[in-house]
Amino acid sequence: MKVMIIGSGGREHALAHKLSQSPDIDCIYCVPGNGGTALEDKCFNVELNNIEEISAFALGKNIDYTFVGPEAYLVQGITDIFSQRKLKIIGPDKKASMLESSKSYAKEFMKKYNVRTAAYDTFSEYEKAIDYILKADFPLVIKADGLAGGKGVVIAQNYEQAVETLNFFMKEDIFKGSGKTVVIEEFLKGFETSVLAAVDGKTILPFISAKDHKQAYDGNKGPNTGGMGAYSPAPVYRPEIADFTLEKILKPTIKGLKAEGRTYRGVIYAGLMLTPGGPKVLEYNARFGDPETQPVLMRLKT
Repeated sequence: MKVMIIGSGGREHALAHKLSQSPDIDCIYCVPGNGGTALEDKCFNVELNNIEEISAFALGKNIDYTFVGPEAYLVQGITDIFSQRKLKIIGPDKKASMLESSKSYAKEFMKKYNVRTAAYDTFSEYEKAIDYILKADFPLVIKADGLAGGKGVVIAQNYEQAVETLNFFMKEDIFKGSGKTVVIEEFLKGFETSVLAAVDGKTILPFISAKDHKQAYDGNKGPNTGGMGAYSPAPVYRPEIADFTLEKILKPTIKGLKAEGRTYRGVIYAGLMLTPGGPKVLEYNARFGDPETQPVLMRLKT
């Protein structure tokens, strides 16, 4: 069997490392890969620049399965293109990927299908967002609606910081369109954890839990990042919480996507806050989380 892994980070190295251990896999093409993947058994780095080149390569090499790492490829519709060409790919289609690519859509989706999450409002007009925070309780959370490389979430401790964030997102447009619409939501207290699950459209198989370190500096200080590292399992993610998450969060999510005609096959990531009142969803990712994938796959035995 031949497989392809798209991406160049630690997540893709973890996937390559784990897949190389399978006796069923003969060859792994990493696109573009990195220094780590180049050292793994059966792995070859390949420089390809766009979806058209990647799909042509998959056809030419008779790739059996492709794993998509970065969310940008999913949002661009790589799964749709591969499916049209009868190529097997691990990842949701473009419509289903909106769970990650649009925070406002994800919040509306959770409200519609009774998935527990923080109270929120969505704003596309700067003045209305300013009016809202004038009356808000702090801290509160401001999120760029679109993809922002893990840097589109700010916990504003006061009015001044909230105004500064709205200026960066909506006026200065630091995320090139992704922050022109924002979601402002209540700040949830509790312990944050991440849960990945494999999904085929109906069946859900959760992996073990993990927790990442988001802040850039030691002592949980500094701005949010895409993740400075992670460990697994999250110590407070007890069996009863895992059962609740499966029944009340993951299953309703997949059922809701199916009801909306959105094809979800791949890995879904639920970022959770374990509040005193139970788990609530902070965000969805439509692929393997980075850096959570690294410790989770190192522990995976099957």
